[in-house]
Parts: sequence; structure tokens; C-alpha cells
Amino acid sequence: MHPQFEPLLATLAPDLQGALARELNRADFSGMLSATQADALGQAGGLDEDALCFALLPFAAAYALTPISHFNVGAVAREIDGSLYFGANMEFLGAPLQQTVHAEQSAINHAWLRGARRLRGLTVNYTPCGHCRQFMNELNSGADLVISLPERSPSSLAHYLPDAFGPRDLAIQSLLMDAVDHHFSLITGGPTTDEASATLTDALSVKDGLLQQALLAANQSHAPYSQAHSAVALQTVDGRIFAGRYAENAAFNPSLPPLQSALILLNMSGADCRQIQRAVLVERENAPFSQWDATQATLTALGCREIHRQLLTA
Repeated sequence: MHPQFEPLLATLAPDLQGALARELNRADFSGMLSATQADALGQAGGLDEDALCFALLPFAAAYALTPISHFNVGAVAREIDGSLYFGANMEFLGAPLQQTVHAEQSAINHAWLRGARRLRGLTVNYTPCGHCRQFMNELNSGADLVISLPERSPSSLAHYLPDAFGPRDLAIQSLLMDAVDHHFSLITGGPTTDEASATLTDALSVKDGLLQQALLAANQSHAPYSQAHSAVALQTVDGRIFAGRYAENAAFNPSLPPLQSALILLNMSGADCRQIQRAVLVERENAPFSQWDATQATLTALGCREIHRQLLTA
């Protein structure tokens, strides 16, 4: 169980406390609840879905990594089938603030990586900033996404982001969370970036599980504006692999880099961001920009020393 969960459990009514403790104590608990699990928790606590999500917010916020701001934000994304996905803000010492992850991005990305195909709502303990409102506008849920905040009536994204600019204004048909397969393959055969880079090693074997997970993630990435599809896979010292995908945005700046996507999954799975042993970035050949510099700099700040880059072709 996450070390910060126990004091939070003590604040709940006994029936909900017992039911939630059983879920949190599961060896495979990873910051999400299936629709069946969520329904059982609601029944145990006598709570509807809204009330249950508010009760879970402190547990989502317990995942926050905030060494700079010390301001923890939690979010719970609700899939249309009733499954719930935790999210929390993340900051990284030694990396620029632009590499920060917002809680809303975390919960949405977490749901996406776990296979969710459409969200109906997002519960968060603080008002979403403009950056996050724009990020949410990329979803296939569109302006109908319901945002729930403490002591306020639920409102749609259209209420929080009126007169919005988004993918539909650019005639983009494939939206964030739509199922896709870009059918990329790896370009192999030697080093793939600047030989002077101190952290670059020889190209990975195509059979390497780390590289294969990155390729799978890249084929599900979202980059309809630049076509600069990319993904990152991270391997921790205990051998676990966490892969994240690039999530591009119509307004560009709120795009979620693939490294942050992978770090969200790693964090929600209870792993330590400072225990990353190996990492690989895969990105499309001849793309208009590269994720390499930012990925390398942030991973170096986190203490990872074995960082690879591999190119993709359509």
C-alpha cells in the first residue's frame, strides 16, 4: 500500500474504509479501479459516482510529486464504462518547469495508456488551469466532458473553455483516445544520434523488450498536426517496463511529451522515478522536431544514465 494511503483511510466511514483498504492492499493495485470495483466501493459507502470520486481525490493526490511547489493536486478520470483512473501532478528537480505534469493530464493519460477509449468526466480538487482545459479539448469526448469540482455543480468543458479552438477547427478526424495503429517499424543498424552524447549507447537489439514496448506505444501515439509520432519506454531497477506515448495538442504547447506519459504510468504503478535504469525514445525519421534533447535532459536529472534513441519509419 502507498505509504500515504493509511492516514487517509482513517478519515473515511468504516464501511468505505474497509472496502477501499482491500483494494489498495491488492498487490496489483496501480491507481485505477474497474467499473465493478468502483461500483462495489460506492455500494459499501452508500455513495453515488460523484461522491465516490470526491472521496477518492485525496488518494489520487497522494501520488503527487511536488518537490518545487509542495502543492498537491489529484484528479480522477471517469471512463464511459464506469472505470476510474487516478492522476496527480509531477515535478522534477533539476528539469525545467516546462517538464511538469498537471494532475488532469496525468489522469487522462493514465486512462489512455490503460486502454480507455472515451471519458465522460474528470473530478479534480482544484480548478483546471487554461493549459489543462486546452489539453482536455483534444479528447474525443469533446466539449461534453463533465468537470466536477468540490462545492460546485458539475459543468461541461464547454462551460470552462467557451469559444474553444481545437482539432475540429483544423479538420482533424482522429482525436485523442481514438483507437489507432500507425504501423511504424524500427530503423536498425547503428547509433541513431550525435556520437558525442555521453549517454548514448549502441543501438538496442530489435528483440529487446524495452524497444518493443516503445514501438507498440509509438504506434498508438497522437500527433496529427506534426506527424512527429514518438514514444518512450522506461525500465526500472526491478525490471518493470513502462511505456508512454506522445499526445499532441491543436494549440501545440499543451502537448504531453512521451517521457512524461511514461513517467505518469510509472508513478501510478507505485514505482520510483529515480530508479530508472534504462530508457529508450523512439521517434519518426525526418520529423519536423525531436523529443531527444528534452527527454535526455529530464532523464539525466532523474539519474538515468542509459538512454537510447531509435528511429521509426512508416
